[in-house]
Amino acid sequence: MTRWNWKGPRAGRYAALILMAVGLVAAAASMLSSRLDLSAETLKLSLQVSDAMIAASLFLAAFFIRQIVDDRRQIAESEQRFRRAMEDSAIGVAIVGLDGRIVQTNPAFAAMLDYSREEIEALTFFQITHPDDLQIGRETMVSLKEGKIDSFHFEKRYLKKDGTPVWAQLAGSVIRDADSNRPLYLVSQIEDIDARKKSEARITEAETRWNFALASAGQGVWDFDLRKGGTTYSATWVKLLGYADGELDGDPDRWLTMIHPDDRAVVADADRAHLAGETPFFEAEYRMRHKDGHWIWILDRGKALERDGDGRLTRAIGSLTDITQRKEAEARLIVSAAMLADEKERLKVTLQSIGDAVICTDAANRVTFMNPVAEKLTGVAAGEALGKTLGHVYWAVDEETGQRIGVARPSAGSPSPTDQNSRAVLIRRDETRCSIRQVVSPIMNERAEFGGLVIVFQDFTDARALQRQLAHAAAHDALTGLANRSSFIRVMEEMVDHGGKAGTTGSPGDGEHQFMFVDLDHFKQVNDTGGHAAGDALLKQVANAIRRVIGPDDIVARLGGDEFAVILKSGSAARGEIAARSIIDAIRGLNFTWDGRPHSIGASIGLAPIRPGCGAVDEIIARADAACYAAKAAGRGCVSTAPDEETQDGQAETPKPFAAAS
Repeated sequence: MTRWNWKGPRAGRYAALILMAVGLVAAAASMLSSRLDLSAETLKLSLQVSDAMIAASLFLAAFFIRQIVDDRRQIAESEQRFRRAMEDSAIGVAIVGLDGRIVQTNPAFAAMLDYSREEIEALTFFQITHPDDLQIGRETMVSLKEGKIDSFHFEKRYLKKDGTPVWAQLAGSVIRDADSNRPLYLVSQIEDIDARKKSEARITEAETRWNFALASAGQGVWDFDLRKGGTTYSATWVKLLGYADGELDGDPDRWLTMIHPDDRAVVADADRAHLAGETPFFEAEYRMRHKDGHWIWILDRGKALERDGDGRLTRAIGSLTDITQRKEAEARLIVSAAMLADEKERLKVTLQSIGDAVICTDAANRVTFMNPVAEKLTGVAAGEALGKTLGHVYWAVDEETGQRIGVARPSAGSPSPTDQNSRAVLIRRDETRCSIRQVVSPIMNERAEFGGLVIVFQDFTDARALQRQLAHAAAHDALTGLANRSSFIRVMEEMVDHGGKAGTTGSPGDGEHQFMFVDLDHFKQVNDTGGHAAGDALLKQVANAIRRVIGPDDIVARLGGDEFAVILKSGSAARGEIAARSIIDAIRGLNFTWDGRPHSIGASIGLAPIRPGCGAVDEIIARADAACYAAKAAGRGCVSTAPDEETQDGQAETPKPFAAAS
């Protein structure tokens, strides 16, 4: 029976039926033997055997029936345990058919995707899987059907009810028919790993930024780990030394062979002091040999992290920084400082005789030297200035901001470049001011220690005034003082660009300006009768007349000859028409007399809007010019507005002139 029992409830059921059949056969045999002509002994023996077989059959049948009942109870209990485990599981569990249909799931899986159980059991796993991860599910299903695998384990993204992707880890197996081994369905355990995936992504992003920062700064990282077999170096560093990635990894003592012989003692002392606990960090500057043989200076910083039971170092980590340029600069400064010390007396004589003003200070910012030019420009005698702090003698401010221009000492350990400033203003002792150009240089001694400042400055007042005059002349008309054509076009281009970026609707009045093209009427007669001197005088009066009419924020320019341009920075087309008529009235009202002869002129104006979608500057000017031509054709002395849109038949509208001002 033990041998039968291992085959399961189905085998036990078959055995019970066989035994019952045997009992029935034995009973039939006993009944038949009683009718046969047998001896008494034979008949008795036959009946005894039959009775024994019947009793044994009944006993075994009862045993196997009870066994079957027990097996069914165990199966029911097992199913109940599985059901409870599935219902109470903290992770998702799903039974999936071979066609991908979700047969049954637990509350945890439904909640993970924000579905109800009824909703999710009406779907297939294809419908709730991220499109980019469908292939892995299909491949797994094919392998299970073909019998290549019995279990699976992979990660993929599901889609929540609202379409949000969520990462999950799947582990499961296929359930097969006990007799045919045919796959029936899949049982999957689904764990929500979305938080872990997002954390990994953040860590990866942080590592990427960290590595980028190290590479940008020219820094490398070394990691000594005795348990992992030695030292590893970051890709940035090995590349800086001319090696391939991983070429230096391994031997923890190889870096010592690459150190310049003259620097090994310094490195050994720093290493010993840190390992002995005398310093919180290992720090040393030394030269290391590049793969091609030349030497580079590096700054090496590190720290011991772990030791074994005997106190020996097992883990340390640190950084390597290329400081070759800094060391070369320091070497140059040392040479320069030595040369300055040797030439001090001769330099004093030179400084006394040069045309630039020179002030020297010590490390405490006290004045140690002033040449005669510096005395003259500051208004302070050298005898009075010596020993005083620099602020008592020299006070320079920025020409534009009015803020003081500092000449403080550089911070320790940082590069000390020369500071130049061409827009400084010196405030003298008597509160008068003069424009200067200054150069401030630090003094470093042979030990690379800060020793003071040298301030060289020149009186730049005349040059600065000339610069301002030239800048004004480049942007203004020499005759009228108005903006000239080039500067006006630049301003107009900026306004058009700004309007194109700021405006989105293009509707009238939305960031709109008004452009006027002003052309004088009968101006040629003045030039012909009075000469160019008369014309120039009249143009000045016209410029003043226009400026008086428009607002302080509006722009007026002379484009050339007798052509002027005006931009009204704010206002609609109606306001532009009113302003244009005012300009026409002002020009018409000029009482211009030359050599006792009065002259009367007028003006025609073309008006065009500047707003989003109005086109380039050349197009706007062309439209206004065409409108001005229309105004002249309409009898002069009037305003014409240029259309900025096309009519329905695609033909541009003809500018319509307005009546001349009264």
